[in-house]
Amino acid sequence: MMVVAALLSWFLVGLFIRVSRARGWGQPIRADGPQTHLKKEGTPTAGGVAFVLALALVFFPLYLTGNAGGERELLIMLAALAMGVIGGIDDLLKIVSRMRGKGKKELLAREKFPLQFLVGLVFAFFAAPLASHEVLPSLGPVLDVILLTLVMVGAVNAFNFTDGLDGLLAGVAMIVLLPLLAVSPVSALMVAVLLGFLWFNAHPARVFMGDMGSHAIGAVAAGAYVLYADVWLLPLAAIIPVVAVLSVAIQVISFKTRGKRVFKMSPIQHHFELSGWPETHVTTRFWVITAVATALVWWILGGRP
Repeated sequence: MMVVAALLSWFLVGLFIRVSRARGWGQPIRADGPQTHLKKEGTPTAGGVAFVLALALVFFPLYLTGNAGGERELLIMLAALAMGVIGGIDDLLKIVSRMRGKGKKELLAREKFPLQFLVGLVFAFFAAPLASHEVLPSLGPVLDVILLTLVMVGAVNAFNFTDGLDGLLAGVAMIVLLPLLAVSPVSALMVAVLLGFLWFNAHPARVFMGDMGSHAIGAVAAGAYVLYADVWLLPLAAIIPVVAVLSVAIQVISFKTRGKRVFKMSPIQHHFELSGWPETHVTTRFWVITAVATALVWWILGGRP
């Protein structure tokens, strides 16, 4: 079914690009960012809508026929869809605002975070009794729920900040999920639909992912590691998303407290671009770092599955 998911994603993303171009759903580019990005102005965004749809269209028939795992898989999928909807609202606001030249441009942090925490809390409540503890023991029912809530919300935002370069997030996410392909059908299907998306998102990108896609990816990664590997192994495998979100936090704190920027631009991938690295070099090197970190996770798990 991974082949079906990949082909369906490829078809839906291609269709999305055609519709987006016809309707002018293009991505605005920051003028203060890398100058090489200015030529990307107008590239269709929110392509994650297409591959998340492909993921759902393949998963639910499989699940209903008993071929997509049990309650753990349904929990991961529902968390991914719920987080995806939050990101999708953000995407919709950006597109509508750009088309109309006015209106609300995006969800504010104070609007987005409560929704993310609500989804994370519901996930954690049901996931805590099912969570795997391969590396460290449970902290106790209450602390486990709190921890898993923070992990879910943190992962969603970390993977979201990793987006921004052609093919970067799709490649990082596929590598991070590789150790879980044999045990988590949702993870396997996510890798498949990302392959279909990467066909169009590889440099030079014909479509950008948007928040719906990055939110869904973060939820799948968090859910799969919590339920099948270990929550403490996710930051290791997802070292690039962790560094991306930390770079944003450091930049904001430094600027607000000292009036100075630590990085030329955050997230960290843009710092390297402005330091002279070609975009393709940043992407490839971040993939390599992710591959090494994920291989270490696989080794810690004893080569399982």
